[in-house]
Amino acid sequence: MDQQDFSQLHWLTQLLHGIEVGLVVIDRDYQVQLWNGFMENHSGLSSKEVQSRSLFSLFPDLPQQWLISKLEAAFLMESRSFTVWEQRPWVFPFANPRPVTGGLSMMHQNMTIQPLTNSQGTISHAALLIYDVSVQAQDRQKLSQANDRLEQLSQIDALTGLANRRQWQRLLAQEFDRCRRYQPASCLVVIDIDHFKQVNDTLGHSMGDQVLNRLGELLKDSLRKTDVVARYGGEEFVLLLTETRQEASIKLAERLRQSVEQLVFAFMPSLKITISLGLCPYHHELEGTEQWFELADQALYKAKRQGRNRLVCFEPHNG
Repeated sequence: MDQQDFSQLHWLTQLLHGIEVGLVVIDRDYQVQLWNGFMENHSGLSSKEVQSRSLFSLFPDLPQQWLISKLEAAFLMESRSFTVWEQRPWVFPFANPRPVTGGLSMMHQNMTIQPLTNSQGTISHAALLIYDVSVQAQDRQKLSQANDRLEQLSQIDALTGLANRRQWQRLLAQEFDRCRRYQPASCLVVIDIDHFKQVNDTLGHSMGDQVLNRLGELLKDSLRKTDVVARYGGEEFVLLLTETRQEASIKLAERLRQSVEQLVFAFMPSLKITISLGLCPYHHELEGTEQWFELADQALYKAKRQGRNRLVCFEPHNG
């Protein structure tokens, strides 16, 4: 080897040990033949400590069966293969070197497996290239979390924190399909605050918003986790009482009416509100969610015509 060849080899050795990519070369028995600086820094094991030792004895936590199948496929096909962190967050259990800024405790990795031939042209070794993609993974997770948050916000009424009309319609459709299939007893209740316009006109919309918010809290606290409560729009709220027969639903709705009648508002103790309610149980003649809601709404307006502050139940047998 002349001086130029020796210099090139020296440079290449420095490069392999200094690059910010893990490089591991193993033979067909999975014994380590090369272990660069990246792997030394993140594993705490020097190249001398790992030389000619089984990769799986050095790292018992490696996904052995999965990794062997990847290696043998690369040997057999004589072609590179790749893995990404979305499929398996990491291969080597290394700590994230930037846990504070990155937010991930473990280094997330992509990996390339490159088959290597010997001087006779036979596949005798494989190189594992380990890429630290923790920053990209964290950015992707933040984006996913932001999108999930936006999706959640799109389903929530900003004022009351209840489900909004869009989410309500989706949940109502699910319950209607479930009722049609399994025939459980469920009831839909539509609620409207009586004379709410007077609250806004005399006390202002800010006070009106507080009334809506307080009513939303009462409704949410009065129902079971399996029930659904939503703000349909304006001063109108809707309830979906699942697995609840008509008689029990009437009792629950009547208790709600009485609780609202007794509400005390901290910002104005003298303020009193009442609600009117329309209830419609699920029945087999219903053609869809629109008709179910329309019948409950008709019962609500019947309650208003009869003097408000009352509950009216739609009766399927008399329309």
